Amino acid sequence: MTLNKPHSLFVLLALLAPLTFAANSPLQLSAELASTPIPKVIAIDRIVAVVNDEVITQHDVDTRYQRAVTQLEARKTPLPPRNVLEKQLLERMINDRIQLQFAAQTGIRVDANMLDKAVDRIAAQNKMSIEQFRDALTKEGVEFNSFRDDIRKEIILNRLREREVDNKINVTESEVDAYLEAQAKQGVDTEYNTAHILIRIPENATTEQIQAARAKAQKALDAIRGGSDFAQVSASYSDAPNALEGGAMGWRRGSQIPTLFSLVLVNMKPGETSDILRSNNGFHLIKLIDKRGQEAATIIPQTHARHILIKTNEVVSEADAKNKLAQIRERIENGSVKFEDMARQYSGDGSAAKGGDLGWLSPGETVPEFERAMNALKPGEISQPILSPFGYHLIQVIERRDQDVTKERQRQLARQTLRERKIDEAQEDWIRQLRDGAFVEYRDGKQ
Repeated sequence: MTLNKPHSLFVLLALLAPLTFAANSPLQLSAELASTPIPKVIAIDRIVAVVNDEVITQHDVDTRYQRAVTQLEARKTPLPPRNVLEKQLLERMINDRIQLQFAAQTGIRVDANMLDKAVDRIAAQNKMSIEQFRDALTKEGVEFNSFRDDIRKEIILNRLREREVDNKINVTESEVDAYLEAQAKQGVDTEYNTAHILIRIPENATTEQIQAARAKAQKALDAIRGGSDFAQVSASYSDAPNALEGGAMGWRRGSQIPTLFSLVLVNMKPGETSDILRSNNGFHLIKLIDKRGQEAATIIPQTHARHILIKTNEVVSEADAKNKLAQIRERIENGSVKFEDMARQYSGDGSAAKGGDLGWLSPGETVPEFERAMNALKPGEISQPILSPFGYHLIQVIERRDQDVTKERQRQLARQTLRERKIDEAQEDWIRQLRDGAFVEYRDGKQ
């Protein structure tokens, strides 16, 4: 439902002094009126959209706008006109609000302890203490509490999408086989560095809505071919989640890219932008930034490791978990117990039944905290208790090797590619269905 009537909240600030005058004295009355201050009308805020039972105000949009400007300026992306960028940001805010409401209704929560750990990890990744990180945010004009709230929302949205979309995606071995067979017929797979603009159309769209979306896509394409920066056009027009990042998709193998795109990319030159492409989700523009061939063999270092995990929760504190593992480590080092026996007895991981054995691990298969600690160990050495998002670990490296994993890697990449394709399509459909089922009312002509 869309309304075009403006709605604003105003406060009238005026000091109305009592008027005293003698009867039949119009001159005195006129003088009193002339000396009365003129009331000032100050706009405090206004509602720009209603999303189910919540509102988005102009202040909310202004705050998001300032953050977007900071991001775009940091990337040296030319700024789109303010009204265009605000409109794009409002649409994303509406979609986020709908998802957050659904998450709250279905019981997804992030407690303070979990949020603290997430913020600590972000600070550590930036090689700062939490105090230094807070100061850095302040210098950039970002309130720390506001940043924490943004992280909380991001965690909730990620969990929601994992539950509603990602965890429901399945790739069968027969799909992997068929995919690899098709790739073999095409020869060496090329990698593409691309950027993307999406003009979304609603589910069961009317002819008018489809025409309007196509006209918007054509306007974006005309701007690009007229010399406008692709990243700026993305920020102005795209409905994709990465619009403010210039629509960058990064390097992907041709097999990792939707067939709709790969069929045109194969005939494009770096720097070119495609014609308008149509899918079930809407209209697309693809820019080819660069492309390269891929090496045939894949040889990587692998580590055979095992671990003992003690998870932290309301009952087991971090201090308790750390102390327990320190005691277990001391007993193992003294030779009074075996690592695998302690893993079977104490580990809260699925590998406990195998004595904590994780098998051969390739780079990137574990969380960064675990991998860094594991890589620092010599074969046979046991780490100190290591904290990760899952809890505290004791890690032991059994052996290392350099492995030709070309075939194994091909299947892994194929499985990952097929999964990513399915997730991308399913997420677009899910968000569109969620949006179509929500009540959204625009105010002040913002639509």
